[in-house]
Amino acid sequence: MVFSSTTFLFVFLPLFLAAYALLPWRNGVALAFSLLFYAWGEGVYLLLLLGTIAANHLFGVLIDSRSWRKLALGIGVAVNLTLLAYFKYFGFLVADVLQLPIPAEDIPHLPLGISFFIFQSISYLVDVYRGDARRADSAFDLALYISMFPQLVAGPIVRYASVSDAIREREIHFDDVKSGIGLFIGGLCYKTLLANNVAEVADAAFAVPLDQLDVMTAWVGTIAYTLQIFFDFAGYSLMAIGIGRVMGFEFPQNFNYPYVSKSITEFWRRWHMSLSSWFRDYLYIPLGGNRKGTLRTYVNLFAVFFLCGLWHGASWTFVVWGMFHGLVLVAERAGVGRILARSPALLAHAYTLLLVMIGWVLFRAETFEQAWRFLVVMFTGGDVPALPLAQLSTNENLFYALLGFFLATPVLGRWLGRLGDLQSAGRWLGARAAAMYSLAFVAFAFCAIYVMAGTYNPFIYFRF
Repeated sequence: MVFSSTTFLFVFLPLFLAAYALLPWRNGVALAFSLLFYAWGEGVYLLLLLGTIAANHLFGVLIDSRSWRKLALGIGVAVNLTLLAYFKYFGFLVADVLQLPIPAEDIPHLPLGISFFIFQSISYLVDVYRGDARRADSAFDLALYISMFPQLVAGPIVRYASVSDAIREREIHFDDVKSGIGLFIGGLCYKTLLANNVAEVADAAFAVPLDQLDVMTAWVGTIAYTLQIFFDFAGYSLMAIGIGRVMGFEFPQNFNYPYVSKSITEFWRRWHMSLSSWFRDYLYIPLGGNRKGTLRTYVNLFAVFFLCGLWHGASWTFVVWGMFHGLVLVAERAGVGRILARSPALLAHAYTLLLVMIGWVLFRAETFEQAWRFLVVMFTGGDVPALPLAQLSTNENLFYALLGFFLATPVLGRWLGRLGDLQSAGRWLGARAAAMYSLAFVAFAFCAIYVMAGTYNPFIYFRF
């Protein structure tokens, strides 16, 4: 069930909010609807999710008992990684690495959101072991944490310590509900209006036969995908954070205008922040981080991004995308970063966006052949006459792409911040509130029209 679908917006979400507001068992309502949400899309694989929850609750109890804590942690992490490896990488290992013939029906189905709920399970066990989080009081509490539907299939990756108190007891204030609704509508606009419109352009460009690919199509497709993946990921994160806030939970920020970065190092501090911090805290630092010498630091960085690429999908293109970012980060740490810090800001921005887009070509391409052809044509011009832009994009697509360029920067946020300062000073209070409520209503209505009209609505997370 996709957040930007008629079923979710007009059936599931209203029913959930009504039950959550009217019934006295908030946690019970949240868990029941979360399990229904997962079962709606995955059916019998709900048993896998429940089995994962039960196993991790048992491992958490053993870790907290102090007697077998190190062994329980090792086995618990191994069990989680084995599940992820089997369902996500079995087919890749057998067919792509070992190159053994295997019927498609023998490749395990990839359960939706498995990368997210396995990482949350591992973080729970490690945090209990380190003493950074208190063990869940019951399997029920852990089930609510792992299966909570707003962030179950698309993140952000939430740490148990950040929501454990709220699971036990929470108060919901009107300001939380108001800001949560605003975040949800903003994320819905990101997804339905911006991501979906530029996705049409990106998909059209990447569908062009390689022998007919021209330089304009290659660049337009790459730029469109650069916008699509940001507004798709950021949109879902905003919707998840918004629903969580309405429920009384504070989920972490996941994106902070990554395309204004002046280095790839800064980009990864702003892009998918909950994933970046997960790899830092549970892989990079345990490997030694930057505490064991320069060479070891470079090896650790490269290893982390190799695994980051593999986490995104069972494909060599994802692996190479991760290795590409790992190499760039090593180069920046080795000296390129100091050069960028002394360079004009415009040059640093251009450098970062160019490398990010090169990476997105690898990320989006179905094969290395397609990725290589895109990059060659982008930087050599190729020898194929350019397709008319009208064959790739409508005026509507172009309008939302231009709007996307603007909204990918913090300009609007700063402007709204200035209005907030005026509000705190007591000026324009009523007019600003009325304007914001009206804008939110119009934005939601516009998104609803798009959704009900059955416009193009791809779900990018099925790949992950």
